[in-house]
Amino acid sequence: MSTMPPDTEIGYAPPTVRHFSIFLDNRVGKLLELLGALSDEGHVCVRAISIQDSSDFAVIRLIVDQPATAREILERHEFSLNETQVLVAELGKDHEMHDLCKFLLAAELNIRFAYPTMPRNSGHPTVVLSTDDNTLAGQILRRKGFRLYGEADLEH
Repeated sequence: MSTMPPDTEIGYAPPTVRHFSIFLDNRVGKLLELLGALSDEGHVCVRAISIQDSSDFAVIRLIVDQPATAREILERHEFSLNETQVLVAELGKDHEMHDLCKFLLAAELNIRFAYPTMPRNSGHPTVVLSTDDNTLAGQILRRKGFRLYGEADLEH
């Protein structure tokens, strides 16, 4: 009689989503220029957006449905950008933001930033997260029953 190895999450890589941080001059019309280029040239749909501004510049954080196309357009227009991987977690009655924070804190993980996504067809809210260790955070959230979305879930 052979024994099965215990279930483990070693080697588990959670689904992640490409996230863009775009640096814009804080001038009237720059956000419209950015979003217009994505929409008009590549039919790229924004799935999540966060805007932080100061007197001189703004940082636009974006999740889109076609990240490869978006990157090409952003580079062609010479937008200053940074691309990273983030988690997108579904929230709900038994999986609230408070719970998510509590579970990550228990693992001593810092949330670098978080912002909501556009409403999903499922009717459940989702949140974009960047942590100190997205792999560990994904393992913890998955173990606690949170649904994590990948890029394929954000396509048209």
